[in-house]
Amino acid sequence: MKKVLVTGAAGFIGFHLTKRLLQQGHTVIGLDNLNDYYDPQLKRDRLQQLENLPGFRFVCSGTEQQEVMAALFAEERFELVVNLAAQAGVRYSHSNPHAYITSNIVGFTNILEGCRNHAVKHLVYASSSSVYGANTTMPFSTHHNVDHPISLYAATKKSNELMAHTYSALYGLPTTGLRFFTVYGPWGRPDMAYFKFTRDILNGTPIDVYNHGMLQRDFTYIDDIVEGIVRVCQQPPSSNPAWDSSSPDPATSFAPYRLYNIGNNQPVALLEFIETLEQCLGKKAIKNLLPMQPGDVKATFADVDDLMADTGFKPSTSLAEGLGQFVEWYHRYQMTPTFQPRLSDVHL
Repeated sequence: MKKVLVTGAAGFIGFHLTKRLLQQGHTVIGLDNLNDYYDPQLKRDRLQQLENLPGFRFVCSGTEQQEVMAALFAEERFELVVNLAAQAGVRYSHSNPHAYITSNIVGFTNILEGCRNHAVKHLVYASSSSVYGANTTMPFSTHHNVDHPISLYAATKKSNELMAHTYSALYGLPTTGLRFFTVYGPWGRPDMAYFKFTRDILNGTPIDVYNHGMLQRDFTYIDDIVEGIVRVCQQPPSSNPAWDSSSPDPATSFAPYRLYNIGNNQPVALLEFIETLEQCLGKKAIKNLLPMQPGDVKATFADVDDLMADTGFKPSTSLAEGLGQFVEWYHRYQMTPTFQPRLSDVHL
């Protein structure tokens, strides 16, 4: 049994991971600032679910609060830290860049410093498939170079990977970065396209379909994401003895550092995704076909061979099953968010 810090605990992935860790008997300190990027009521409702479970304590703060974070690490002496707190969204980063620097860079620095100063045994942190940026070689591999991001959000996630490697190299801090691929499922984020599609289809409102539907995404169900995180948490990285400085492998290091993709390893065309959602809802969508948006990529496809080799796990939930679970939850929750995502904020 471990004492674990989960940042972003009231967020989509953080909520599901925290619930799983508590069910396993761990003590979890959940940190979240409950900001209004999307309707905070959904975050509060997730949090209420967690507060009914033994072993959970909530701290309302952002990771960018240096004094709060330093005191929290000193007081709690965490064995494991999972950093899921971040300002999310590709398009939102175009109009609100400072939010990404504050949360994703300054906040992550405070996480790294807390881990370094208090002998945390393993830091696991969220990266993103967005770091692949202008890459077109498929499937995306952590062994590929990713030096060409096309959004500030992606640049901050790539920066997190570089910062983590620095602390692994300088201080021997074991760090593992996880590149998530288009996560969906119950209790999901209202700024994600599948959530807005569901609401608009049910309301008879046209849905905005970018690049005329000619996009592909490696949609990954939330339970598969959580299973991947839990398995990685149990395996702190060590030095790769085969790492070659003359031909450096980006996914490993001479330091205790590792990167993994967590994706379904099965990209789906956006129009096929919409058709599956229509079947789950029992209602057809009215499609508003639009051009490609700045910062978007045409396709994502996760190479998960390393995840499978090192943890024995590979995501496998089908799109029909995962969307069916989401739609069932959506009807049960009867979500009527006060937050209405602006057009530029909807994230695929």
